[in-house]
Amino acid sequence: RQLPEGRRATLASALELEGTVLREGRLTQFVANNLERRIRLSGAPRSEPAAAAGGGGSIPAIDPGALQDVVALAGQVAAQVDELLRNVHCGLQALTALSVGCIQTYRDGVESLGEAADLSIRAMYALVARCEELDRAMQPVPALAKRIRDMKGTLERLEGLCK
Repeated sequence: RQLPEGRRATLASALELEGTVLREGRLTQFVANNLERRIRLSGAPRSEPAAAAGGGGSIPAIDPGALQDVVALAGQVAAQVDELLRNVHCGLQALTALSVGCIQTYRDGVESLGEAADLSIRAMYALVARCEELDRAMQPVPALAKRIRDMKGTLERLEGLCK
């Protein structure tokens, strides 16, 4: 809220009588004279200003209504804290269950991957063994091919003689 210029000047001059006013741009700071004395006086009971000014500090009477309000508010805060802790507990249980499910799924995936890798390795060894058997079985083939070529050459020569 903007105060009219006249009102602002009156307020500032009144504050200058009670303490120091510092202005920096739109920021105004106020430091009261005798701040400690003013704080002591503000906490003293209204009926005994002389005792407070003299330094004899007496504890003011406690309002029973205020105590009941504090107790009621403390009960509400305690109930809200209990509810919050229950909610946090439920949330943590849900997160824990989710984490356990994820870990079990990961474990199952790793186990099935291990089994699949093991089966693949066994199949590869079986394939290598079959290829070696095939290679051994095919060893006479080059000799047979040479014999077939020789026979073919012989047949061609015979045909050439028959013509």
